[in-house]
Amino acid sequence: MNSKSMFTRAVLRCLVSLSLVLAIVFGIAFAPPGGSPVRAQDNSGKTPENPLAKGGIPPELEGGVAWLNTGKPITLKELRGKIVILDFWTFCCINCIHIMPDLARLEKKYPNQLVVIGIHSGKFANEKNNESIRKAILRYELKHPVVNDAEMKIWTAYNANWWPTVLLIDPDGKLVAGTAGEDNFKKSLQGLDKTIEALIIKHRKNKTLDETPIRFDTAKFRDQADTPLYFPGKIVADTAGKRLLIADSTHHRIVVTDMDGKKIAIAGTGQPGYKDGAFDKAQFDDPQGMAVMGDVVFVADRKNHSIRRVDLKAQTVRTIAGTGKQARGNGGTALMHALNSPWDVWFDGKERLFIAMSGNHQIWTLNLRTNVTTPFAGDQSENIQDGPRMTAKFAQPSGLTSDGKYLYVADCEVSAIRRLPIDGKGFVETLVGRGLFDFGDRDGPGQIPNEGERKDKEAFLQHAVGVAYHDDKVFVADTYNSKIKTIDLKTGLVTTFLGGFVKEGEEPLFNEPAGLSIAGDTLYVADTNAHRIRVVDLKTKDVKTLKLQDVPPVEEPIKK
Repeated sequence: MNSKSMFTRAVLRCLVSLSLVLAIVFGIAFAPPGGSPVRAQDNSGKTPENPLAKGGIPPELEGGVAWLNTGKPITLKELRGKIVILDFWTFCCINCIHIMPDLARLEKKYPNQLVVIGIHSGKFANEKNNESIRKAILRYELKHPVVNDAEMKIWTAYNANWWPTVLLIDPDGKLVAGTAGEDNFKKSLQGLDKTIEALIIKHRKNKTLDETPIRFDTAKFRDQADTPLYFPGKIVADTAGKRLLIADSTHHRIVVTDMDGKKIAIAGTGQPGYKDGAFDKAQFDDPQGMAVMGDVVFVADRKNHSIRRVDLKAQTVRTIAGTGKQARGNGGTALMHALNSPWDVWFDGKERLFIAMSGNHQIWTLNLRTNVTTPFAGDQSENIQDGPRMTAKFAQPSGLTSDGKYLYVADCEVSAIRRLPIDGKGFVETLVGRGLFDFGDRDGPGQIPNEGERKDKEAFLQHAVGVAYHDDKVFVADTYNSKIKTIDLKTGLVTTFLGGFVKEGEEPLFNEPAGLSIAGDTLYVADTNAHRIRVVDLKTKDVKTLKLQDVPPVEEPIKK
């Protein structure tokens, strides 16, 4: 199937839409939304008939271009006797990321009865690449096999419409139930657990349950790197304090060094968790963006859905916003109201901490004086729309920077850079980017008013995650293009500064960079998939890797 023809019918994300109604047993039913919908089509322009309605026997997993996290392809036929969960996902999608811990808990609870198969039906061009998916498997600590459904053939055979879509198959190979969208999956999780328990009891009695342990050749050994980091997500160059703050994200810690990379301190044990206290006892879970206020660092603790306060003098960590649980919410007393995947923060130098609330598709503020969180921009629906800040639409904002007047936002799911006045007086504007399925790698003007000229001339990014302001330019971590680009705020032109894909056998300058920070004439890059920090001379464009000194690695970052 032609993926382009599928995406032309893409509908607004995360809205209540058509339900995925599947064969239902044991009184459990799942349906959208809370996810990312795409209306699939065949080449004739007609919506494919749903084969799952015919007897409840799901199609085989045929059409993938590669299998990862396993030594060989997997078929449903060979899994007869097991309870099987199929998870349709794409690694950019925040909704897919949110259900991963729930699937992992089910895998752990039923190790000999349940098999989870990930079907990666990628949205972005970069997400169809085997190596990019392998990196995502490592970063998100997945233990189950994943098929790269790059041509969307399995997606089409199952008539999938949403990321994520989750299907449950019984030991007889029959479809039991399905859910589309994060919200419905979360609501039905307890019922799903009980359904699995009921299936185990039934099929044990019928002697149709295979409880033989099954092991897959998973990608358990992490990549070898020049630094002891593991998927560092963000970096802050603290010029006043003469130090670098590195979110060593999949090591679940904050690494503090001097400007040359020599260790000053490490906050966090290196194991995922949610614990305040001294640096050597505190725990984070996938920390991302940071902001500095003197000797205090505010951290967006993404997977803990919290803002943490790191005191560099006292060497302590304290939670100042969030409950540790994920929820959409509308703000309130900071420690009593939940957050939803905060991905970056920016401090205004006074009393407001701006938060890129990725899971809510909004920008929030935390008032550090009153300890109150408040939505600042965005209506919680996932798309791109300019205008008054509270009716504007964002799509998984993941990076923040400012020139003191505007807040610049890396709005990654629409491959856009947005801006809005930090005083709240004015409108949300788009500098580059058009929509959920408008992405690519092209320099040029950020916005062209004439619609007829946009197709061939307007600039494109691909899932940009990081931004940094410097000298009338916004530097952009164009993550899935593995480039650093700039947006000239005077002319609106988007230009490649460094990076990009190279010939086979050559090492690229960057590998999915996600965090940027600038001090003087030096750009620091969190080169996420290469597990390193790159140091760029802005004048000469010379690039080198920061040599970390006395920073110990974490031996087993995946245990939880």
